[in-house]
Amino acid sequence: MSKTLIFGHKNPDTDTICSALAYADLKTKLGAEVSPARLGEVNGETQFALDQFDVEAPPLVQGLEDGVEVILVDHNEFQQSADNIENAVIREVIDHHRVSNFQTKEPLYFRAEPVGCTATILNKMYKENNVALDKNIAGLLLSAIISDSLLLKSPTCTEEDVKAAHELAEKAGVDLKEYGLEMLKAGADISDKTVKDLITMDAKEFAMGDAKVEIAQVNAVDVSEIYQLHDELVSEITATVNEKGLDLFLFVATDILNNDSEVLAVGPAKDKVETAFRAALDGNDRALLKGVVSRKKQIVTALTEQF
Repeated sequence: MSKTLIFGHKNPDTDTICSALAYADLKTKLGAEVSPARLGEVNGETQFALDQFDVEAPPLVQGLEDGVEVILVDHNEFQQSADNIENAVIREVIDHHRVSNFQTKEPLYFRAEPVGCTATILNKMYKENNVALDKNIAGLLLSAIISDSLLLKSPTCTEEDVKAAHELAEKAGVDLKEYGLEMLKAGADISDKTVKDLITMDAKEFAMGDAKVEIAQVNAVDVSEIYQLHDELVSEITATVNEKGLDLFLFVATDILNNDSEVLAVGPAKDKVETAFRAALDGNDRALLKGVVSRKKQIVTALTEQF
């Protein structure tokens, strides 16, 4: 019998990769036959964490065979998951996002908690199962929390995330703030990124009513550096909107130092951005959203309400 695959969403971020690795570790220690996987390339921030804790990235999976058993972490919406996910046997979901566009043919274990990071849930699951955390796995879980919470500054961050982060930093043997800032800066380095990389490396598609919306987010130390590529971004995003039949593509450049985001809206429903955030788009179809850093809690929720 083939092993059950554990993976997160397409265009994987640090929480997706680290949670897949950590949950595979926990399940293996509990006697299960599982294997971690990923649905895309590893970004710079995640690679920094993997190198720091001497862990290899999980193997790349590009599509699923009918009937393969899978466990989803850090997502549940089918359009964000592996190709042919509707014909897989989903055994478990461990997530911290909204539940949408999801159904199964068989019963499953589904655990979704309103915390800032999937890794926070997994940290609890190690304790619940009386399984000790190895130093490197603690480091991966810590890295995921730092990433999803922007070093505990995001509005998605809960007291549970804060507590877990401090606990995991001690187990991993690193200084939380020092390591966290180094990791975030590694992820904000776009010097070797193409425009295509910028709009795809952390992009998610959402169903909002009858609309198809894609939201890509890039963290940066200097947002103006990203928007020097404005014309190229608009051209590439427009091609994506036309190819996928999107109603809206929202590109979000987040300033990790000031905790603001400057967004670029492309598509026939771009006016929804203005009403959702009460912010006028300028002549370049961009707007500064003060205090907005969370795609999950601040952006998706506001746009979903408008659609």
